Amino acid sequence: MAEVKLKAIADQVVVVMGASSGIGREAARRFAQRGARVVVSARSAPGLDSLVAEIEAGGGQAVAHPADVSEFAQVEAVARRAITAFGRMDTWVHLAGVTVFGPFQALEPDEFRRVIDVNLVGQANGALAALPHLRAGGGGALIHISSMLGNAAFPLQAAYNASKHGLNGMIDTMRLDLAHEGIPVSVTNIMPGTINTPFFDKARAKVGVVPTGPPPVYEAAVVADAILRAAEEPLGDVVVGGAAKVQVVLSRMVPQVADVMARVVGAAAQRTDEQLPVRPGNLFEPVVGHDTVAGHFDVTRGTSGWTWLATHPPPVVTAAGRALRRAADAAGRRLAKDGPAPPQEQPAASVEGP
Repeated sequence: MAEVKLKAIADQVVVVMGASSGIGREAARRFAQRGARVVVSARSAPGLDSLVAEIEAGGGQAVAHPADVSEFAQVEAVARRAITAFGRMDTWVHLAGVTVFGPFQALEPDEFRRVIDVNLVGQANGALAALPHLRAGGGGALIHISSMLGNAAFPLQAAYNASKHGLNGMIDTMRLDLAHEGIPVSVTNIMPGTINTPFFDKARAKVGVVPTGPPPVYEAAVVADAILRAAEEPLGDVVVGGAAKVQVVLSRMVPQVADVMARVVGAAAQRTDEQLPVRPGNLFEPVVGHDTVAGHFDVTRGTSGWTWLATHPPPVVTAAGRALRRAADAAGRRLAKDGPAPPQEQPAASVEGP
């Protein structure tokens, strides 16, 4: 495996997919504030234009290129725009995502497929479009935003859960493939819990009320901090939010307990008391009025001790991890060179007569 050396953010060209609102908007702003040149993309052209204007007003550099991530040609055009505008690409951040709030039996086949096309196929499109340019530049970072629901089941989110479980598997395998080929590109999977963004306000809803997310709720800045950290230091997998980490651990270690908890409180935690007929939301088309970082939540957390520790491991842990990777790489090279050891021949058993 080639060692991955990432540039300082101030020296980077960064692409942010899904930048018109929420975490993506906050991350793009922070990259620009730190001196990176930023290419922002989403379906909402007005949202992107307002973001570029905000970045430029603060002295940063940014260009916008609208795209639907489910269409590879459009995503590839965003990657080319980074090269034509700034000459290279160093980090690709992929956040674009949609959902449908509703029980599985209420979903239409085209709704289910659309969630998969955006959340899973769209992320694959992003990685496939970015990798040739990251390799051409000598390496860089792929940062994918998945969800705690990529590791845990939750009611009213069948399509979203399916897309995020698939995404986590894709990311894990892609990371192995790149390491096996010695490609110096880090792959980070960031899995947030509930974040205060317009995601809940513009999603398609089929639950009869305005949907929401289970507490505790964190500000988008907590995830953006993790994203910027991953642009300078390979992090692997990061769950954002202590409660989300607990849910992930429970789902892996004692899934029966996690399932009971989700069944008892999961549906209620995603429902408000405000009545709402079926809301089309932004599943197939962008909606206006939500090109902001924050959503509707009043009670939020601006920091996460767990997330800070996960993104700032002690030096001894970092050193140990690098030593283990070097040892594993050396063992892999020996295995590739010599092949597996041949099986030891066993002496034939003697057969004695009576």
